[in-house]
Amino acid sequence: MSKLKSRLLIVDDDTDILLAAKMFLRQHIEIVHTEKNPQNIPDLLSNDVYDVILLDMNFSRDATSGKEGFHWLNKILEYDPAATVIFITGYGDIELAVQGIKEGATNFILKPWDNKKLLATIEASLRIRESKVELESLRSTQKVLIADQDQTRNNLIGKSPAMKKVMNLAAKVAKTDANVIILGENGTGKEVVARAIHRASNRSDKVFINVDLGAITESLFESELFGYKKGAFTDAKEDRAGRFEAANKGTIFLDEIGNLSQNLQSKLLSVLQSRKVVRLGSNKEIPIDVRLICATNMPLYQMVSENKFRQDLLYRINTVEIKLPPLRERPEDIEPLTEFYLDVYCKKYKIPKKRINAGTLKRLQLHDWPGNIRELQHAVERAVILSEDTVLEPQDFFMEDSENQKGDDFMPENMNLDEVEKMLIRKVIDKHGGNISRAAKELGLTRASLYRRIEKHGI
Repeated sequence: MSKLKSRLLIVDDDTDILLAAKMFLRQHIEIVHTEKNPQNIPDLLSNDVYDVILLDMNFSRDATSGKEGFHWLNKILEYDPAATVIFITGYGDIELAVQGIKEGATNFILKPWDNKKLLATIEASLRIRESKVELESLRSTQKVLIADQDQTRNNLIGKSPAMKKVMNLAAKVAKTDANVIILGENGTGKEVVARAIHRASNRSDKVFINVDLGAITESLFESELFGYKKGAFTDAKEDRAGRFEAANKGTIFLDEIGNLSQNLQSKLLSVLQSRKVVRLGSNKEIPIDVRLICATNMPLYQMVSENKFRQDLLYRINTVEIKLPPLRERPEDIEPLTEFYLDVYCKKYKIPKKRINAGTLKRLQLHDWPGNIRELQHAVERAVILSEDTVLEPQDFFMEDSENQKGDDFMPENMNLDEVEKMLIRKVIDKHGGNISRAAKELGLTRASLYRRIEKHGI
């Protein structure tokens, strides 16, 4: 019979117990260490890791209360939260042993013990230890993945007054459990704000569940959000929790909430009011404790006035409202966003660090960015991949304004002189990649005159 590849520590002030246990267990376990003095436990745990620790509850100075055993149990768990401790007691005090398990011990054995039962208890504790280690590894991996995800797409970046206002509001609301509604165009970073609120909240160590309501069909809404019991419908082959249950104690982010039909709005409102869900095929109410954050690019207040969105649902979800400005209204944020994504994608594709020059930055700031931050992110990623130069030029971003797409001879009807001037200035600046000196020379203006016109037209 092969030995278990495990490390065992036995701590007891009775040398006869230590000798008997070691002689027996060395036949079944690869490494068995013994220790008579519990004062040496910190040193042992600082220098080694044990899969199972057998710990006497009562040492000579405190023969019957078990307090000393509890003291060393707590010390062990401080060194190793995943430690698996089996209490040893010679007094058959079941209540004391049960209290030890409540304090963090895995099991207990009574002296004198039966060797088979002792080995079986240790083997069971080893399985528990493996589960603890695996769980801790999963948690650590999850933290790393979340941190990596935060680094690549979930940072609130911006120096414009509009973004500073968003950041301040998000920071204020994060520490509360208030419901939040985030409004903004597609690609403005609504999910990024939602995740930032979650990370700064008291639920940050719990799960963040993202639900794209626009991607869930009406027929699947209840089963996806509220779960179902086995046999509730044809393909329900097992019980399954819904998104609200999965988000319990954490945050649930309902994106595109403006896409819900009136019928689904009613069902969602019922859950938000009662804080309970009922799985399809069941009558049992399941309490939920979630932080609710919603988002939409649709005009909810107008939809309320048109009876397309329930007013009581709107009141329920928007305790605090955060409006995200489009990227075209905060050009000063383009530089830090571009630098951030340059760093991200150069690292991702193992490419030497790239940068943009002043002309390219100006060109990026002049673009309307109808796709907002998402469009900028994709443009930077594409430029990093395709450009062979260290310094990125405007042409690396493959952007064309709508005026250019319609052709050089395009001239909208009813344009006044100011509009024609604005279009001409933009086209010439684009032509020279944001170089103001060259654009001014072609237009027959001084740099100062061109800057005045740029400011006048808000280019």
